[in-house]
Amino acid sequence: MTLTHRVIVCLDVTGDRVVKGVKFESLRDVGDPAELATRYELEGADEVVFLDVSATRDARALLLDSVRRTAQQLFIPLTVGGGVRTVSDASAALRAGADKVGVNSAASERPELIDEMAAQFGAQCVVASIDARQRGVDSWEVFTHGGSLATGRDAVEWARECADRGAGEILLTSIDRDGTRNGYDLALTAAVASCVAVPVVASGGAGNSSHALDVFRSTDADAVLVAGVLHDRTTSVSEIKQVLRNGCVAVRETSVVGRQNDENRV
Repeated sequence: MTLTHRVIVCLDVTGDRVVKGVKFESLRDVGDPAELATRYELEGADEVVFLDVSATRDARALLLDSVRRTAQQLFIPLTVGGGVRTVSDASAALRAGADKVGVNSAASERPELIDEMAAQFGAQCVVASIDARQRGVDSWEVFTHGGSLATGRDAVEWARECADRGAGEILLTSIDRDGTRNGYDLALTAAVASCVAVPVVASGGAGNSSHALDVFRSTDADAVLVAGVLHDRTTSVSEIKQVLRNGCVAVRETSVVGRQNDENRV
């Protein structure tokens, strides 16, 4: 049986609006999260990631109302992260409609949080979100608090520890590539994907559909995360999937039957 690869759309949210920047800075408004989620599902997205990117830096809770409003529009899986500091926070996100919960800064400060979440909800619900900057040849450092705080942790070693503690997936973002549209950090992605037994999602740098193909041809990543080029309509999820198919990469077929047959969903 051929394993299919996923195309996942990221919604970076602050103040109930989706934003996008470059290297986590100069954020600009690009739309409403619920409306964009609906659009990307119809284009064929396999999953949506909702990240409250200012929750940790502003020391506030996750925007649960926005999560609920977005989740109500989706039939595909939704991962939610940002401001998740405790098991209770993760539980609240799941009750609001998340299928999986991402942890980043709080897990770096107290790694036991990953163990606790995995024990409570199962590894399949726990996503370790890792933001990394290159610090040398084949070396990357983990940053937290929206990419503003250096931790001294090696990104590859931290990914391995997260998986060992029970994270069922690694969401790996290259801060250096974020928003640049120069392509994913293939070396970082390959290094992490080769050292963990759980799925790795490559994030940061998508500039065209071929960049997704590069990831699957060069690394063992299971999925790519895409944002800015979709928000700006430079490409679409369906176009990315077609390029992957043309490159002999197995992807899931687009299906909107559920949405079309459930107009009364609330």
